[in-house]
Amino acid sequence: MCTLNSLAQWARQWQLAISIDKCCILNIGKHVSSHHLSLDNCALPIVVVSNNLSPSAHVNDIAARAHKRANMILRTFVSQDVSLLIRAYLVYVRTVVEYNTVVWSPYAIKDTKTTERVQIRFTKKLPGLRKFSYDERLSRLRLHSLELRRLLTDLVWCYKILFGIVEMSAAEEFFVFSTHMLPN
Repeated sequence: MCTLNSLAQWARQWQLAISIDKCCILNIGKHVSSHHLSLDNCALPIVVVSNNLSPSAHVNDIAARAHKRANMILRTFVSQDVSLLIRAYLVYVRTVVEYNTVVWSPYAIKDTKTTERVQIRFTKKLPGLRKFSYDERLSRLRLHSLELRRLLTDLVWCYKILFGIVEMSAAEEFFVFSTHMLPN
């Protein structure tokens, strides 16, 4: 804890801003640290990763938080206006599920289903939409599945890396550039 305070003090001295909202504690393994660390008096969130570096524990934690927020929206909003409830979902729930997915994007089917279930359950509880399939609810609400949104985000990042919009020193290790032209 002393080191983090020293870091914050050093940053202030050199007039460097630390983006505290982008900081976290990476916990690898089953034992979650009981120490609540803070930087500049702001508690740092804990990201839990298993020994085999699977993001499943993190995905489950995020999904649990998102379900709580979704249920709170459905319980506390007096209005049953679907467009208002969807706006609240987009602001308070989907942002939790999609935050930093470029880093922890679920690759296991069970993790993908865990995150998608947040949106499935929320849309099913909306007034007048219970009887429709998930795909039909998404169409009526003009939403995309969370899996499709992650794919689009990943593709945008690939584009940014390939065309030098974001700098990545080891881009050649991830991409093989073809010299062959496609036929017309």
